[in-house]
Parts: sequence; structure tokens; C-alpha cells
Amino acid sequence: APSPSNRVTIYTVGSQRDIRRLTGNKRIGGFYAPRAGGSSAFVQDVRFGGRETDFSLIVLLHEYAHHFLMSSSRFATPRWMNEGSAEFFASARFKRSGELEIGRPAVHRAGDLFYAKTIKLRDLLRYERPEGSSDEEYNFYGRSWLLYHYLTFNNERQGQVAAYWQAMHGGLDPVEAGEKIFGDLDQLDKELDNYLGDRMSMLVFEADRLVPGPVEVHALSKGMNAALPLIIQTKRGVDPDMAAKLLPGIRKVARQYPADADVLAALAEAEYDAGNDAEAIAAADAAIARNPSIANAYVQKGYALFRMADDVTDQATAYRKAMAPFSALN
Repeated sequence: APSPSNRVTIYTVGSQRDIRRLTGNKRIGGFYAPRAGGSSAFVQDVRFGGRETDFSLIVLLHEYAHHFLMSSSRFATPRWMNEGSAEFFASARFKRSGELEIGRPAVHRAGDLFYAKTIKLRDLLRYERPEGSSDEEYNFYGRSWLLYHYLTFNNERQGQVAAYWQAMHGGLDPVEAGEKIFGDLDQLDKELDNYLGDRMSMLVFEADRLVPGPVEVHALSKGMNAALPLIIQTKRGVDPDMAAKLLPGIRKVARQYPADADVLAALAEAEYDAGNDAEAIAAADAAIARNPSIANAYVQKGYALFRMADDVTDQATAYRKAMAPFSALN
């Protein structure tokens, strides 16, 4: 079971246009930010309906697959495997009968697969996007999915994904590992081209094999509802200039809702991001006083104390003090 500290927070931020405004990238439909103790995914509002999985749900499943797969391993995966596996799970379909289908054809990549420039396997294994281009131009996501899907279902290549991964962690570079495990890479390229036009297998889980856990739904407080658009921008990642621009807005919400511990914890993070350590500690203490279970308040207080400890004479005492919020959180 996942550790409580390794849960992912998923922010649904509105339309595809809102996602692109948040990222500053016109080609992004959603993204995942892996962080120790605070991983987040940012997706557009999720819709259900129709025979095929809605693209908004595909984006959610893709980003959640990243979190699950990265959290399940001690080792990093090569980029093609990371994205190919996420695409593999993203095309899942939840049927009205309760069945779950996994590994369905990635129809949302059909345009790239059939019309974009085909990236050769050697280039795919060591892929780095050319500057100024997009992954879609080189059919990176589509081809990564095709390779992962083929290796998963082809009887003669069972076990090769895991063996390839192990060969890389044994010290081989991506292409050397591919030649050792997959054999003739040019031949595998031809097999992938042929596979694209074949009937494809998928995994089907009957409804009685799926037992979802309990789901709890809680309404946000008025303060958090007001603060959330600013919090999303903070969690997306900010530089000092961006943090300074966001801070007045979060301070304003905190003044409006001074008893909301979640808002005060968000204020502590915003103050820390802007370089205001004393203010971050004060906001964190105020949040903890109102609700001692808010993890982020302890984290932001600890961060601020650690940064302050760099500039004092008695660093040993300062660092022990900085550890106290994390010990209290544990």
C-alpha cells in the first residue's frame, strides 16, 4: 500500500485552454510533477460519456499512471518506457457493465502514428526532443506506446520490457540494452510497422474482480475556494519573480479568512517561496495552532528554519531546531 506521504494531489484546473495558460505551453493537455511527499498532477476538467474514453479522462489516467509507476520502483525509467507505459494505461475504458479494459489501442494517437514522421527505434530508445520542435512532430508518444504495447502482448517477446530495464540499470546505455534484449533493432522496427495495422489484444477485468475502496467527498471551505487558483499556480512551481507576484493575492485571502488553517498553510508556502522565512514560520504556527494535522504547515516551517540556519553562528543548534517541525509531523 502507498505511504500516506506518497499520495498524489490532482488539480483539475478547467479547460484545455486553462491548462495551457498555466503551463505557458500550447501543446500540453496535462502534466505530472513528482516531488517527495508532495506529488501533484494538473489536468483539465474530467468528463465521462460516449463509447470511447474522453480525452480529458485519458489525460488524467496518463498522469496518474506516471505517479503509480514511478512510485512502484526505486529506479528511473527511460523516457520512452515512462511515456509508453503511461499511454498504455491512459487508453483504459470503464464500461457500464463494470468491466475495465486496459491496453486498448491508443486512438488518441492515431493521427501521430499514421501521419507524423516515424522515429526510428534507435532514436526512440535514446530520444531527446530536438530544440524548437514538439514530441508529436516526431511521433514520440505514439511510437513509445506502440513499442510498449507490442512488447507487452507479443508472445515471443514476453519479459523483454523488464529485462531491458534491468540491462540499463546494469550499466548499458539505451541502445546497447536494446540490442542485447530485443535483438536486431531494424527488424523490430519492421515488426512495429506491421503491428500498427494488426488486430490488437487488450486486458479485460470482469466487474466482480474490481473492488474499489471507499470514496469520500468534502466541500472546500470558502477560504480555500478563494485561495485555490493561487495555490494551483504555487504548486505548479514558481521562481522568485512569480512567487512575489502571487504573494499579495494569497495574503489578501488570508486576511479575509484568518481562522482557516488550510489558507494559513498556503500562505506559509507562499511566504517561503518569496524568501520571507520569518513570515512563513508565523503563518505556519498560526495554521498549526488552529489545526495540528495540516502536514504542509510543518513542512513549510521546517523549510524556513533550515534556510535560516545557514546564516547563524551556532548552526548545530539551529539545525536541531529546524528538525523539530519534521519530527512533530512524523
